[in-house]
Amino acid sequence: MDNTEMRLDPLTEAWTIFSEARPIPPAFESVRMEAKGVSPFAAGQEQHAAHALFTAPGEGGGWQVRVVPNRAPVVRVEGDATRRSDGFYDRMDGVGAHEIVIEDPGDAALEELPLGEIEKVVTAWKVRMLDLLRDPRMRAFSIVKNVGAPAGARVAHSVSQLVAMAVVPPLLARKLTVARAFFEAKKRSIFEDILAEEVRVGTRLVYENNGFAVFCPYAARAPFELAIYPKCQCPDFHGVSEQEVAQLADALKTALRKLNRALDHAPYNLMLFTAPTRSGRPDHWATIESDFRWHIEILPRLYFRGGVELGTGCWLNTVWPETAAECLRGIALAE
Repeated sequence: MDNTEMRLDPLTEAWTIFSEARPIPPAFESVRMEAKGVSPFAAGQEQHAAHALFTAPGEGGGWQVRVVPNRAPVVRVEGDATRRSDGFYDRMDGVGAHEIVIEDPGDAALEELPLGEIEKVVTAWKVRMLDLLRDPRMRAFSIVKNVGAPAGARVAHSVSQLVAMAVVPPLLARKLTVARAFFEAKKRSIFEDILAEEVRVGTRLVYENNGFAVFCPYAARAPFELAIYPKCQCPDFHGVSEQEVAQLADALKTALRKLNRALDHAPYNLMLFTAPTRSGRPDHWATIESDFRWHIEILPRLYFRGGVELGTGCWLNTVWPETAAECLRGIALAE
């Protein structure tokens, strides 16, 4: 009989249905099969985004990492962040910031870069976040990376995006609520307990160094989903040290290279979650320094979400995380 199981994500309180009854073949091809044109983000094409917000120099001259405003932003710096009533409803201007982090002047993917150059990308995330924090309207910050058209990428160039918002988005708000309630009940962080359990059990652990652990979540939403947790308690990504930047670069490079080998360069979304600002309601965030921890999720995009998932709010996964982690651990990477 085919095995079926439901697992609860302790951080989001969302259920994932695991089932072997109906294997789902990937609906999307390798990102290497996608047509590539001239990238507007490549070196020599700076006229397409002339205003640089941050630049990290390359070893041979020129730039290695470049941050520019998004020409089609989902939120804008201009506007009023005050919530206003609209009859029964509420609305506000789409206030925020939307920036593009160009991770390489050429056509290399993030995981193909030397560790020192990946560190420059991570540093760019941190520097731009610190700069945007000076705007008191900004409440929450996200780093997202879309690889492949099915994951939302519009160009093949290796880029990530920084999005700042004047509100706390729902998914982050849910995680904050769960983390605070867990801490109030048990006087310890849910992130600490999740990390300790993954290291103790080991069956879902993929890789770890002195600063970070990479693992397949217990209630993984998609085959080969990965999470990257820092071992040091800190709610804010912008608080990472230089040593942690180097350790995160190593964890990212290893995780993405293993994922590419296992899934033949499948499309994916990378998402970095960090705590919101605490100005205005310090009493509301009384325990956040201890209860919340910034973290990264990497979600492969292998197929469309179907009606069962949309209608129930549950994710459907055909690969148990223990199986995925065993496969990823077994992949040897050449230096």
